[in-house]
Amino acid sequence: MKNFLFTLLCLSLFCSCNQPIKSKTTTADSQTVSVQHYPDNIENIFDAHGGIATWNTFKGLYFEIDKPTINDRYNVALKSRKSLIQYEYHELGFDGENVWLKDLDTISYTSNPKFLYNLMFYFYAMPFVLGDDGIRYKDSDPIHFEGKEYPGIKISYDAGVGTSSDDEYIIYFNADTHKMEWLAYTVTFFSKEKSKDYHFIKYSEWETVEGLTLPKTLSWYNYENGQPTTKRNDLHFLNVRLSVKEPSDDLFKAVDSTTIIK
Repeated sequence: MKNFLFTLLCLSLFCSCNQPIKSKTTTADSQTVSVQHYPDNIENIFDAHGGIATWNTFKGLYFEIDKPTINDRYNVALKSRKSLIQYEYHELGFDGENVWLKDLDTISYTSNPKFLYNLMFYFYAMPFVLGDDGIRYKDSDPIHFEGKEYPGIKISYDAGVGTSSDDEYIIYFNADTHKMEWLAYTVTFFSKEKSKDYHFIKYSEWETVEGLTLPKTLSWYNYENGQPTTKRNDLHFLNVRLSVKEPSDDLFKAVDSTTIIK
């Protein structure tokens, strides 16, 4: 019986180390916000980027992605994840229930709206989106690049979390500063099956916005045998704004001329 109880205790401790525990804290302006306690390795990364408690005080995010003619413009409600993306020829939105698409020109939208409406937000909001509910953390083998080793933390999701709960991420960090350096990710949206094919993004440049260290440049890399090799392309983020005010729901609503994506 003692051995059985000891085993249960060990299992309980193991689970508590790999799943966040919710608590409450009060901010300086007396607003109560939800905070979670995470495993030390991911908590250290959050802290190196300004702290997830600081991130949780914001309710709105705006950023642009640099494009040759007109920048892509993103508005996101951070709590509900409602979003609006304004492209040169299209508007793509999520109103909390439906993904919608509006054409601003005769040029066809050739990508999958349900796949893309939150993709760049998710990459941009690293590492803080890895503090969402329903996430599990596990140490991963390091990667090596240009003679340097980067420890990894594997991210997986409880069943039913998000549109692709079989997606997996590995966040690789600088062992000295705990700052995020790389992201490896799988794509299961189309196959609906788990994948071992990890794509690699290097978080090449950062900037400080409202006390948080957020990406300025992402660099996609070719890869071989689970390791990044040569750079493929860059993506640059501009005009970032964080707001403590909740964005208006009207911003994300589908209007009459839009098409709800089924």
